[in-house]
Amino acid sequence: MVVSQSDLAVVRDRLGREPTAAFEVVVRDATGAPAVVRNDPFTYDGTPMPTRYWLVDPVLVRAVSQLEARGGVRAAQAAVDPEALRLAHEIYTAERDALIDENYAGPRPYGGVGGTRTGVKCLHAHYAWHLAGGSDPVGEWVSEKIEIK
Repeated sequence: MVVSQSDLAVVRDRLGREPTAAFEVVVRDATGAPAVVRNDPFTYDGTPMPTRYWLVDPVLVRAVSQLEARGGVRAAQAAVDPEALRLAHEIYTAERDALIDENYAGPRPYGGVGGTRTGVKCLHAHYAWHLAGGSDPVGEWVSEKIEIK
Protein backbone atom coordinates (compact mmCIF):
# COMPACT_ATOMS: atom_id res chain seq x y z
CA MET A 1 0.00 0.00 0.00
CA VAL A 2 1.29 3.38 -0.97
CA VAL A 3 0.34 6.22 1.37
CA SER A 4 1.22 9.81 0.61
CA GLN A 5 3.53 11.61 3.00
CA SER A 6 0.77 14.09 3.81
CA ASP A 7 -1.71 11.30 4.67
CA LEU A 8 0.95 9.59 6.77
CA ALA A 9 1.60 12.85 8.64
CA VAL A 10 -2.12 13.38 9.31
CA VAL A 11 -2.64 9.80 10.49
CA ARG A 12 0.47 10.00 12.68
CA ASP A 13 -0.82 13.23 14.21
CA ARG A 14 -4.33 11.86 14.74
CA LEU A 15 -3.04 8.67 16.34
CA GLY A 16 -0.48 10.52 18.42
CA ARG A 17 2.14 7.96 17.38
CA GLU A 18 3.62 6.19 14.39
CA PRO A 19 1.24 3.76 12.69
CA THR A 20 2.21 0.19 13.55
CA ALA A 21 0.95 -1.40 10.31
CA ALA A 22 0.76 -0.56 6.65
CA PHE A 23 -2.58 1.06 5.85
CA GLU A 24 -4.56 2.84 3.21
CA VAL A 25 -7.00 5.70 3.60
CA VAL A 26 -10.49 4.46 2.72
CA VAL A 27 -12.68 7.32 4.00
CA ARG A 28 -11.90 11.04 4.04
CA ASP A 29 -13.59 13.89 5.89
CA ALA A 30 -15.11 16.94 4.19
CA THR A 31 -11.67 18.59 3.98
CA GLY A 32 -10.08 15.53 2.37
CA ALA A 33 -8.18 14.45 5.48
CA PRO A 34 -8.09 10.75 6.46
CA ALA A 35 -11.11 9.68 8.54
CA VAL A 36 -10.87 5.87 8.32
CA VAL A 37 -7.88 3.70 7.46
CA ARG A 38 -7.77 0.05 6.46
CA ASN A 39 -4.88 -1.82 8.08
CA ASP A 40 -2.88 -4.77 6.83
CA PRO A 41 -3.55 -7.99 8.78
CA PHE A 42 -0.09 -7.76 10.40
CA THR A 43 1.89 -4.95 11.98
CA TYR A 44 5.33 -4.09 10.65
CA ASP A 45 6.92 -6.49 13.16
CA GLY A 46 4.61 -9.38 12.18
CA THR A 47 2.19 -9.12 15.10
CA PRO A 48 -1.37 -10.05 14.08
CA MET A 49 -3.58 -6.97 13.61
CA PRO A 50 -7.22 -7.98 14.17
CA THR A 51 -8.61 -4.45 13.64
CA ARG A 52 -8.84 -3.98 9.90
CA TYR A 53 -10.67 -0.62 9.92
CA TRP A 54 -9.53 2.18 12.23
CA LEU A 55 -11.37 5.41 12.91
CA VAL A 56 -8.86 8.30 12.90
CA ASP A 57 -11.06 11.39 12.52
CA PRO A 58 -10.82 13.17 15.92
CA VAL A 59 -14.36 14.57 15.79
CA LEU A 60 -15.82 11.14 15.07
CA VAL A 61 -13.57 9.43 17.61
CA ARG A 62 -14.76 11.86 20.28
CA ALA A 63 -18.44 11.41 19.36
CA VAL A 64 -18.16 7.60 19.43
CA SER A 65 -16.20 7.72 22.71
CA GLN A 66 -18.98 9.78 24.27
CA LEU A 67 -21.54 7.24 23.09
CA GLU A 68 -19.46 4.42 24.57
CA ALA A 69 -19.16 6.33 27.87
CA ARG A 70 -22.96 6.49 28.04
CA GLY A 71 -23.24 2.69 27.85
CA GLY A 72 -23.25 2.48 24.08
CA VAL A 73 -21.61 -0.94 23.84
CA ARG A 74 -24.32 -2.60 25.96
CA ALA A 75 -27.05 -0.60 24.22
CA ALA A 76 -25.80 -1.57 20.76
CA GLN A 77 -25.52 -5.21 21.80
CA ALA A 78 -29.15 -5.14 22.94
CA ALA A 79 -30.42 -3.22 19.89
CA VAL A 80 -28.96 -5.09 16.93
CA ASP A 81 -30.08 -8.39 15.49
CA PRO A 82 -27.70 -11.10 16.80
CA GLU A 83 -27.70 -12.97 13.50
CA ALA A 84 -26.84 -9.81 11.54
CA LEU A 85 -24.00 -9.14 13.99
CA ARG A 86 -22.72 -12.73 13.69
CA LEU A 87 -22.74 -12.39 9.91
CA ALA A 88 -20.91 -9.05 10.10
CA HIS A 89 -18.12 -10.64 12.19
CA GLU A 90 -17.92 -13.50 9.68
CA ILE A 91 -17.64 -11.18 6.66
CA TYR A 92 -15.07 -8.95 8.38
CA THR A 93 -12.96 -11.97 9.31
CA ALA A 94 -13.15 -13.43 5.80
CA GLU A 95 -12.10 -10.12 4.20
CA ARG A 96 -9.07 -9.80 6.46
CA ASP A 97 -8.10 -13.47 6.30
CA ALA A 98 -8.28 -13.50 2.49
CA LEU A 99 -5.14 -11.32 2.53
CA ILE A 100 -3.11 -13.90 4.45
CA ASP A 101 -1.20 -16.48 2.43
CA GLU A 102 -2.80 -19.90 2.92
CA ASN A 103 0.65 -21.34 3.73
CA TYR A 104 1.34 -18.80 6.48
CA ALA A 105 2.12 -20.78 9.64
CA GLY A 106 2.62 -18.01 12.24
CA PRO A 107 0.15 -16.39 14.60
CA ARG A 108 -2.89 -15.02 12.81
CA PRO A 109 -5.28 -12.17 13.55
CA TYR A 110 -8.38 -13.45 15.33
CA GLY A 111 -12.02 -12.58 15.63
CA GLY A 112 -14.18 -10.27 13.65
CA VAL A 113 -14.86 -6.57 14.12
CA GLY A 114 -12.53 -5.18 16.79
CA GLY A 115 -10.95 -8.60 17.29
CA THR A 116 -13.98 -10.18 18.96
CA ARG A 117 -15.70 -13.31 17.72
CA THR A 118 -19.10 -12.50 19.17
CA GLY A 119 -20.99 -9.49 20.43
CA VAL A 120 -19.85 -5.90 20.52
CA LYS A 121 -16.46 -4.82 21.83
CA CYS A 122 -15.58 -1.46 20.28
CA LEU A 123 -18.04 0.94 18.70
CA HIS A 124 -15.16 2.76 16.97
CA ALA A 125 -14.20 -0.35 14.98
CA HIS A 126 -17.79 -1.09 13.98
CA TYR A 127 -18.42 2.50 12.94
CA ALA A 128 -15.15 2.69 10.97
CA TRP A 129 -16.08 -0.39 8.97
CA HIS A 130 -19.61 0.94 8.42
CA LEU A 131 -18.21 4.23 7.08
CA ALA A 132 -15.91 2.26 4.76
CA GLY A 133 -18.94 0.48 3.29
CA GLY A 134 -19.08 -2.60 5.48
CA SER A 135 -22.42 -4.22 6.24
CA ASP A 136 -22.28 -3.68 9.99
CA PRO A 137 -25.49 -3.35 12.03
CA VAL A 138 -23.60 -1.89 14.99
CA GLY A 139 -21.89 0.71 12.80
CA GLU A 140 -25.27 1.64 11.37
CA TRP A 141 -26.68 1.91 14.90
CA VAL A 142 -23.77 4.16 15.91
CA SER A 143 -24.37 6.44 12.93
CA GLU A 144 -27.94 6.97 14.15
CA LYS A 145 -26.90 7.70 17.74
CA ILE A 146 -23.83 9.93 17.63
CA GLU A 147 -23.96 13.68 17.66
CA ILE A 148 -21.31 15.43 15.57
CA LYS A 149 -20.42 18.91 16.80
